[in-house]
Amino acid sequence: MDSLRALAAQLGIADPFGAGFLSVLVTFVTALLFTWFFMPRLREFAVQAGWADMPNARRLNKEPLPNAGGLGIFAGFIVSIIVAWAIRPIAVELVNIQVLAIMLGATLMMFLGFIDDRADLSPALRLVVQVLAAVLLMVNGLKMDFNAIPFLPTLPDVVNDPLSTVLTILWIVGLTNAVNLMDGVDGVVGGLGFIVSMVLLITAAQFSDRAAAVVLLAGLAGACLGYLRYNFSPSRIILGGGSYLIGFTLAAVSLLGTLKVSAGASLIVPLIVLALPVMDTTQVVIGRLRRGIRNPLGHPDKTHIHHRVLARTASARRTAVILWGVALLCGVAGMLLQGVKPLVVAVAALVIALSLGAVARLRVRAHERERAPHLN
Repeated sequence: MDSLRALAAQLGIADPFGAGFLSVLVTFVTALLFTWFFMPRLREFAVQAGWADMPNARRLNKEPLPNAGGLGIFAGFIVSIIVAWAIRPIAVELVNIQVLAIMLGATLMMFLGFIDDRADLSPALRLVVQVLAAVLLMVNGLKMDFNAIPFLPTLPDVVNDPLSTVLTILWIVGLTNAVNLMDGVDGVVGGLGFIVSMVLLITAAQFSDRAAAVVLLAGLAGACLGYLRYNFSPSRIILGGGSYLIGFTLAAVSLLGTLKVSAGASLIVPLIVLALPVMDTTQVVIGRLRRGIRNPLGHPDKTHIHHRVLARTASARRTAVILWGVALLCGVAGMLLQGVKPLVVAVAALVIALSLGAVARLRVRAHERERAPHLN
């Protein structure tokens, strides 16, 4: 028992049998199992309801594909948080309110994406709703503080307050859309959501004031991994707006913390970990502006990084794995920069890679069984 505790201590786990670690583990497993077993039933309902993406020039599917996967991730995420809350209620009232604000904003983003997939909402309307979700976070104390960001000069309050407000809105709206724009190849965003959630979870666990963030990230990571079981190419179901949910939640949780200095410094890590979607969005927007497109976010094309990788590999599976690898390398860099112990980083990277590999293999084997009757 003592040797197990010593090993856990080396991995950054203070007490492997304590309520804190067990609540995180239960949250992750609950989200994983609920999403895993709920997704096939959701797929059947989506087919009956006509919730499907039809084949077109930009999509890879050759037949109608159910697009309600985001609802499954959302359900698994919410159920796991409720279970975690029942096991170990968060004692700090302010943090309780902030967690509720994140969950409410995530709900808003989920249904924004879901409705947009069916009604094709205007970019202006989507932007307004995303800004409102960011404002919801700010009025509940989740706000970036420019003066807490390392290596930047300290500004007077009259300048810092409005600048911090603008930066917070850009942070939430920018990362939400950056993750959404990566959703073009099976498995990419689901894997990205799992990787980033796990990396931020491990990073947040280094701070005593981020217990709520760790639980939220555990729920999101488990739900993304459960969804990925049905989304790795060839997918059985796709997000259908769930990328808004993933991007918003990751952006919002990175603001969850009570220590001003650590909260500011922690923004560097998600920015590095999310470097792939951020760079993708940046190069797409610049490219579209150069071509004279006035509304770069409302003009879809095939200039995204995942499209370019897919053109070279000619394989959705290889494309997803390559982009997972890039995201994981960014995650490793982010953890090391935050000061996470190299042993913890190595174990985390191995666990993440093995988890993705196992789920991808299960999907491939399931696809082989699905094809078998047709080949006989």
